[in-house]
Amino acid sequence: MTRPVTGSAPIIAVDGPAAAGKGTLSKRLAEALELPHLDTGLLYRAVGRLMINAGLDPASTSGESIARSLSLADLQRTDLRTPDVDAAASLVARDNAVRQALVDMQRLFARENGAVLDGRDIGTVIFPDADVKLFITASPYARAVRRYIQNGGSDDAPDRDQLVRTVEVALIARDHADSTRASAPLRMADDAVKIETDTLTADEVLAHSLRIVRDALKAKNVNLPSASVQDLCS
Repeated sequence: MTRPVTGSAPIIAVDGPAAAGKGTLSKRLAEALELPHLDTGLLYRAVGRLMINAGLDPASTSGESIARSLSLADLQRTDLRTPDVDAAASLVARDNAVRQALVDMQRLFARENGAVLDGRDIGTVIFPDADVKLFITASPYARAVRRYIQNGGSDDAPDRDQLVRTVEVALIARDHADSTRASAPLRMADDAVKIETDTLTADEVLAHSLRIVRDALKAKNVNLPSASVQDLCS
């Protein structure tokens, strides 16, 4: 894998389990730093959705051709965050052929202009030489509450606790599947900075992350396209 030369636009890897806040952070980081953003989890969701729509079993080995024909337009679908796609994405991600087909797409996206990429193996597999690596995590319960609210749940619902627990169980199962799969398991890179978000607001996570980015890029003499990290953190 070829990394941009020193001084070129940076690559920032944001990894972590589902519903930890890495997606929200990555989008805001990309906007603040004026870098492209790629939610790599959508790649697997898109493959899973296309397989479901084609009547294919996401657990089968027939997803490689779909993965290789995937386009960025497929990531704009509005039906990628449904329970059936959640399950399909986890199954698809276990297929090494699918993962390899999507590796090139992810690297090409970031190679020329830099990027903020979020996923589960960005800092360990896709860009092990990323300029900055963040690992965003939270307790299963905190993540379950966030996912419950994201899915339209209400804190006033009489069955709120039961529904949150159901989401929590599903997230724990997803964590186990992601961290124990043979191909590119979810784990924190040795040189990543861990940020636990249980008690932090989105603004606090962003501010903390920008300080980390500022210090890391300054140490490596890596430039941003036009934004000033120093100004953003001041």
